[in-house]
Amino acid sequence: MISAIFIITAMGIIMGAILGVAATYLAVEGNPLQAEIEGLLPGSQCGQCGYLGCAPAAAAIANGEAPVTLCPPGGKALVEQLAEKLGVSVDLSDVVEQEPRVAFVHENLCVGCTKCLKRCPTDAILGGPKQIHAVFIDACTGCEKCYEVCPTECIEMRPIEATLQTWYWPEPARAA
Repeated sequence: MISAIFIITAMGIIMGAILGVAATYLAVEGNPLQAEIEGLLPGSQCGQCGYLGCAPAAAAIANGEAPVTLCPPGGKALVEQLAEKLGVSVDLSDVVEQEPRVAFVHENLCVGCTKCLKRCPTDAILGGPKQIHAVFIDACTGCEKCYEVCPTECIEMRPIEATLQTWYWPEPARAA
């Protein structure tokens, strides 16, 4: 019995060592440009760009399959950073600068159809069939997917109000 325990332990140690060495020598390096681009993207995984998250969007931008104007939440600042990183020129006249927004449900219009629940990528909407719905503002990414499918138009996209947790000092004006 004791010899079986020692044999299995020794096999586990040997197999672990082999896997550790294999992981070191057979590791596949990712595209470093893709990792840098993913670091620049907001990371909200909202899907407004048409990709399932920021990682596939970064891969598409790095491979040249998507334009640098891909990310609506990033705005002009992100487009400029991506264009500088990739060394491309970009026309900023088409980029719309929008403030961050979240969904708000008007309770008197909501019929509880649950279409918004099914479309929300972050499960930010609380409710059930034939019940009034509400939105967790902290979880909402502002992707507007719920807004698009609401049959009663009870969902409104509102700007995020500043609270003690979200307020920040504005950047001071530069002296001339």
